[in-house]
Amino acid sequence: MSEEPYFSAERQRMVDEQLLERDIVDPRVLDAMRMVPRHSFVPIEHRHLAYADGPLPIGRGQTISQPYIVALMTQLLELKRDDTVLEIGTGSGYQAAVLAYIAKEVHTVERYADLARLATRVLDGLGLSNVHVHMGDGSRGLVEFAPYAAIVVTAAAPSIPKPLLEQLAEGGRLVIPVGSRGGQILERWRRCGSEYDRDAITPVAFVPLRGQFGWDADDMC
Repeated sequence: MSEEPYFSAERQRMVDEQLLERDIVDPRVLDAMRMVPRHSFVPIEHRHLAYADGPLPIGRGQTISQPYIVALMTQLLELKRDDTVLEIGTGSGYQAAVLAYIAKEVHTVERYADLARLATRVLDGLGLSNVHVHMGDGSRGLVEFAPYAAIVVTAAAPSIPKPLLEQLAEGGRLVIPVGSRGGQILERWRRCGSEYDRDAITPVAFVPLRGQFGWDADDMC
């Protein structure tokens, strides 16, 4: 018997109870969260918890974020259908898949080769040809395809990486958790010419962003 009817019902329950009852109101975000099979991005041993209200481990000390946080960060990006988006921290690929249902093109950067390969396999299996997975130091952005209408960072930075601000298009939005390793504030930055407006959104807890403009090995000790 196929598991899909069960997972489909769980996905709808997730939207109804975790998103609609909070502050997720963008219909495109809600539709994407209904469509993307989160269980496909979760390790088999945790698949029964795929639609639970919390993050789950995916290996390498990384997690697949809580569904609500994925939806909130996506909503904060204010995406349009013809936008090109940069994601820093591919992880499981779930956030990239949600973005792919809304935006024209998604570039996503992953530090760990094994996670990048697995995410690529799942995304390709879902036919999401508008997602492009890259290996590298995400804290430096991905200048080859800049500027971006939106950038989302799914790991915590000690401060705003300057290259990400520079790679925003005019009016572009950057959503990123910023703070200490123990806790951060989710922030949204918007480019206005050579100036940037900042909104503090909500306290969050993410795994650290590693790289030149993130936490280095000494910081992690």
